[in-house]
Amino acid sequence: MSSFYRSEDIAKFILRMTVGILMLFHGVDKLLDLQTLNFIKIQLEGLGLHPVVAYGVYVGEIVAPILLILGIYTRFGGFLIFINMLFAVILVHVDDLLSLTQHGGWTLELQAFFLITGFIVMLLGSGRYAIRPD
Repeated sequence: MSSFYRSEDIAKFILRMTVGILMLFHGVDKLLDLQTLNFIKIQLEGLGLHPVVAYGVYVGEIVAPILLILGIYTRFGGFLIFINMLFAVILVHVDDLLSLTQHGGWTLELQAFFLITGFIVMLLGSGRYAIRPD
C-alpha cells in the first residue's frame, strides 16, 4: 500500500477538519441566538462564577474551531474545545451522565465526541497539513 493511505498527517488533518467544522456550527448558532448566552450566564451565576465567563463559549466554539481548521496553535485549540465541553457538561448536562436516549444511545454522545476529540487533537497536534504545523 502507498504511504499516502497510511499517513498520520492525513488522519490528523481529517480529525482537525471534522472537529473544527462540526464545533463551528455550534458557535455560529450561539452567535445567531443570543438567548443561549443568557442561559449560560444564569448557569454560571448559579455556580458562583461571574457571568462574563459565558463569553468563553465563543472562544471554545468559534475561535478554537478556526484554529483547528487553519492549523494554527492546534494543540491550544484542542485544549480550548476540551475545556469548553467540560463546562458544557458541568453546567447543562450533569444530570444526563448516566442516562440513555429512547433508542438506547448515551444521551451525552455528542458532548463526549467533542470532549474526547478535543483532547486527542491537543495530544496529537496539527500534523503536516497546517498553516503552522506543530
